[in-house]
This record gives sequence, C-alpha cells and structure tokens, in this order.
Amino acid sequence: MESSPKVINQRGGQNGTPEKEAASPGAPASLVEEVSALWAKHFGDREVGPEDDFFVLGGNSLTGIKIIEQVAKDYGVQLSVRDFYLAQTPTRVAELIEQGRTRT
Repeated sequence: MESSPKVINQRGGQNGTPEKEAASPGAPASLVEEVSALWAKHFGDREVGPEDDFFVLGGNSLTGIKIIEQVAKDYGVQLSVRDFYLAQTPTRVAELIEQGRTRT
C-alpha cells in the first residue's frame, strides 16, 4: 500500500506563493532551504545541507516526530513517519511537502 503526504491546510511559501526556481524537479529551492533550516533547529542549530542524511546527523524517532509535527504546522502537510524516514534528506522531504501541496 502506497502512502502519500496529506494536506491539512494548503499554504504557499512564506509569502503565500511558491517559488518558481526549483532545487529539484519537485521542490522549490526556497522550500529546500526552509526544510534544511527546520532540521538545523532540531539538531542543535548545526548547519544542515540539502542532501544531509537524517540518520547520519544523529536523527532518532523523537527528532523525526518533532520535525513531522512542525512540517504539519508550518506547511499544512501531514507526512507519514515511514515516508519521512525513507526520504532521509531535506531535499526529499521538501519534495514530499510539495507533493502534499499539489494534492487537493
């Protein structure tokens, strides 16, 4: 059974509109940067790059749940724990958020 992100409350980028320049085919560069910054906050304000691996950074289940909850609050997209862990990087999590935004 395939899972997908669920939209809680659709919202654009910080200014309400998604950026046009994509860091990857599925996520705007600004969203990837926002997700990287979100991760950085949960990893003690250390620098987190777009391709940094959640588990290599020291991520655990508590950190993952906190990030998933913040994504739901900030972007209105509910990620499954499974999808989050399989994504592993800010770039791929941003792609999941973008997918969730486009499913309406």
